[in-house]
Amino acid sequence: MSEDPRQAAARYRLEREARAGRLSPEDAAALAEERARDAPERGSTAAERAAFVETSIQQAIRRGDFDGLPGAGKPLPDLGESHDPDWWIRRKIAAEQLTGLGPPALTLRVEHAEMHRRLDELNRRDDVREAVEDFNRRVIEARRQLLGGPPVITPTLDVTAEVAAWEERRTVREAAAASAPPPEPRRRRRLLRPRRRS
Repeated sequence: MSEDPRQAAARYRLEREARAGRLSPEDAAALAEERARDAPERGSTAAERAAFVETSIQQAIRRGDFDGLPGAGKPLPDLGESHDPDWWIRRKIAAEQLTGLGPPALTLRVEHAEMHRRLDELNRRDDVREAVEDFNRRVIEARRQLLGGPPVITPTLDVTAEVAAWEERRTVREAAAASAPPPEPRRRRRLLRPRRRS
C-alpha cells in the first residue's frame, strides 16, 4: 500500500515550517515521527478497508480489467436445481475429468453410475463378484462417516443379481459379435521406391 495521505500532509506541513525557519530540521523530523506513531494505521478499520477495496474495484472497472471475462452477460448455470452444497466440487471433477478424488460420497456415486461399464470390462465371473463385493465394502465404510464429508446415499448392490446381469449382457454382446459380418481384411499398401537416375 502507498503512504497514508494524512501522514504525508502532516509531513508536508512540518517541512514547510522548517523551510520557513520556524522549526529546526531535527525538531521537524522528531515531530513528524511522533505524529506518525500516533496516527492510526491506514486501513485499520473495517470501513477503511471496505473503502479501499471498493475504490480498487472501481478503478479496475474504469481501466477495463473486467471486460471480456468468460460468461459475462450470461445467467449463472444450474440456478434452478435443488440446493447442493457440493456443486463446486462436482463441477470441478466433471470439468477436469478427475477420477478417484473428492469425498467418498461423490466418488462412490460416480462409480455406481459407471458400474455396469466397469463390470463389462471384466472377463471372469469371480472378478465381477469380487469387484461388486469391494464396492459394497467401500459404501458401508463410507456410511460410517469416519472421514467426514457429505452423507453417503449410494446404495449397495446385490452381488448375485449383478453377476447374473453381467452374464446376460455378456451373452448379448457375444451374440451380436457372432452375427456381425467379419471385418474386411486390410489392404496392404505398396511402398514406391524412388527410381534411380542413370
